[in-house]
Amino acid sequence: MKSFDLSLYLVLDPDLCAEVGMVETARAAVAGGATIVQLRDKHADTAAIIETGHALKAALAGTGALLIVNDDVEAAITIRADGLHIGQEDMDARRARRLIGPSMILGLSVETETLSAAVDVDLVDYAGIGPVFGTPTKPDHKQPIGLDGLARLISICPVPSVAIGGLKAGHVDEVFRAGAQGLAVVSAICGRPDPRAEAALIAERIRKVKG
Repeated sequence: MKSFDLSLYLVLDPDLCAEVGMVETARAAVAGGATIVQLRDKHADTAAIIETGHALKAALAGTGALLIVNDDVEAAITIRADGLHIGQEDMDARRARRLIGPSMILGLSVETETLSAAVDVDLVDYAGIGPVFGTPTKPDHKQPIGLDGLARLISICPVPSVAIGGLKAGHVDEVFRAGAQGLAVVSAICGRPDPRAEAALIAERIRKVKG
């Protein structure tokens, strides 16, 4: 059984993080309470992702926070990331699992009830469910499902879930009430003047909700 904490899942955005960099943003966010950091850079090639991934791995060493790589299997394997996250159009979950092996965490994006119910527990460790709300950080996102849709998809999803899509500190209560194990944030931390303080604010709200 893999051990991971989805409660505060930071998805790095290279454009929003441009001023201080993704590594320093991640370091600050984890110091504030982020439990997972996802390296997502749709414009970088594998070599660049590997370089950033190694730097992130070094920055997160000893913190307990996990590093997930979005979409790029080769990079995830090369940097020995804790996990890989794929979208429905990126790669078949069975092939992804075969490539990364049994021990690496595998996350899968889920946008509909049909996809949620179809998640294979033998392959996938967690589902990223959303987008809950529209967000400019991913302009090609699917139709937002809202909080009611989030609750519906979670109720039929057979693996732990993290909500994503336009989420801020003010959504913590509703997201956990919907049954999610955590929320994924981008602009709520990336590009903020004090990423550590923003992460700490969200983490504190999560602690109160989880009791």
